[in-house]
Amino acid sequence: MPALTTAVGHEPGLYELLAALPSKLKPHASHPEESTFLQGMFGEKSLHSLFMIHNRLQNYEERKPTPVLNNAASLCSELSEELKGQSVPKEVNELLKLLAKPHLKSLLSVHDIVAQKNYDPELPPMPEDLNDDEDSVKIIRLVKNKEPLGATIKQDDLTGAILVARIMKGGAADRSGLIHVGDELKEVNGIPVDDKKPEEIIRILAQSQGAITFKVIPAVKEDVLIKEPKMFVKALFDYDPKDDKAIPCKEAGLAFKKGSILQIMSQDDATWWQAKHEGDANPRAGLIPSKQFQERRLALRSPAAILPPIHRSSIRRSNDVPVECVEEIEEDADFFSGSRGVGFRRSFRLSRKDKKTNKSMYECKKSEMYDTADVPTYEEVTKYQRQGRARHRLVILVGPTGVGLNELKRKLLISDPQHFSVTIPHTSRPKKNLENDGVEYHFISKQLFETDIHNNKFIEFGEYKGNYYGTSLDSIRSVLSKNKVCLLDVQPHTLKHLRTAEFKPFVVFVKPPTVERLRETRTTAKVISGKDDKGSAKSFTEEDFEEMVATAQTMENQYGHLFEKVIINDNLSEAFGELRVALKKVEMDTQWVPVSWTHT
Repeated sequence: MPALTTAVGHEPGLYELLAALPSKLKPHASHPEESTFLQGMFGEKSLHSLFMIHNRLQNYEERKPTPVLNNAASLCSELSEELKGQSVPKEVNELLKLLAKPHLKSLLSVHDIVAQKNYDPELPPMPEDLNDDEDSVKIIRLVKNKEPLGATIKQDDLTGAILVARIMKGGAADRSGLIHVGDELKEVNGIPVDDKKPEEIIRILAQSQGAITFKVIPAVKEDVLIKEPKMFVKALFDYDPKDDKAIPCKEAGLAFKKGSILQIMSQDDATWWQAKHEGDANPRAGLIPSKQFQERRLALRSPAAILPPIHRSSIRRSNDVPVECVEEIEEDADFFSGSRGVGFRRSFRLSRKDKKTNKSMYECKKSEMYDTADVPTYEEVTKYQRQGRARHRLVILVGPTGVGLNELKRKLLISDPQHFSVTIPHTSRPKKNLENDGVEYHFISKQLFETDIHNNKFIEFGEYKGNYYGTSLDSIRSVLSKNKVCLLDVQPHTLKHLRTAEFKPFVVFVKPPTVERLRETRTTAKVISGKDDKGSAKSFTEEDFEEMVATAQTMENQYGHLFEKVIINDNLSEAFGELRVALKKVEMDTQWVPVSWTHT
């Protein structure tokens, strides 16, 4: 057989030798079966991995730095003593001064400590009583510190074996790469665990200090590992694992608030995802309920849910026990009332007695958010920043009647009329004297209005005294096309229709302060109760205050997951200042938006 050498003429490493063997041996195989056997044997991934490890270790041995000497500090002392008191040149005196400095002495001392220490890893000895007929085992040693190991164990219902149930992404166990889901635990620090319950094993671990040695039988795992892509979600609800009776390990749970941005690290478990807060320096993930699991739980809690009620006896009891803890687990307004200034109209809103005439342009099934609007869990998001001359995001103000939406819009328009604008509504009523089409309203016939309703061209519309009034999609597009920020005031149920890639709305919820505070600050304020033609204003009543607060609470409960900014209008000037700052950030900073807005 010809000699195997590398291109540069020296003896090859073992890995290169292994890679070259199949082609070199092929001419010497007398039967196809032999060739196939050789190809299969030398093509084994595990064999290749072993040779790669051998080469890496060999390279380390050849290249690792070795100290020239390990007694530099004593040598320095000896040299100083020998030169001291002698008649020496100026340069030598300078050297003696340097050698006498405490900083240099400390540096040489640290050098000697490092040089004398052996940093090669020390593997634990193999057990002497190892049974040759026993399954292949791994001896794993992990150093225990304040950080949890990041794994849970469970007992197999059929065999009683103690298995690794879950590895938390980014935790100590995951970073070691030595422990995997499905591994069977045989010993902990030399103590057999075959006859022990998970809770007893936890106590052994809790009492262990320093390094912990595990003896495990590796699980059979696939050679091909699928790397999950990075996925970020916006939480649409508050979550505290301490209050969740279904979570396998409360200590392993991840708490978050509505609006938190979470990075999903693993979705291997259909019930419990692994996630961490975006930007968190801690690499270890925590458990959160999966989207499907949380949707089901919330749907079953809803009084209006059509699903049958859940019973404790119908839920399978989990036996997933955390390595770090033992838990007892249970199974779980008026029509366009407002300023008469040219080009400014409040969006279509209804008073209490006229709410029955309000209609939305869409059927619910046309909204891409409809399926999750009533069961808010998570929304996949990505980073977005407006570039160059791209259209501004639509700004939507939401709040109960009388809270001050109209005043905030007016102040924005006055502050910068070249930058902010509002939509011009449509109506089917006849044009009055001194009115201009496209200024106060877009005046169209009743027949055309009804055709536009049929064609879903209106965000909201209603009928008053036989005439239609409404806000159209095209009126929004008209403002945005002029490179202006469009200010829109709509009822919250229309938000899901506007949350599209075209408009990328920034939703601001303006809520009132307490009823007590409203009594103090709204004593001289007026609420406009008249219609489009003959407006009139009256003072707020106690009923108005109570309804304002109650309506705000209802809005927040039902649609709060769609609000990106909440402003309490206790003081109009302060609320306006807070709104201006928020809108500036929307234009200049990077924001998290639904992934569907950027991926077409």
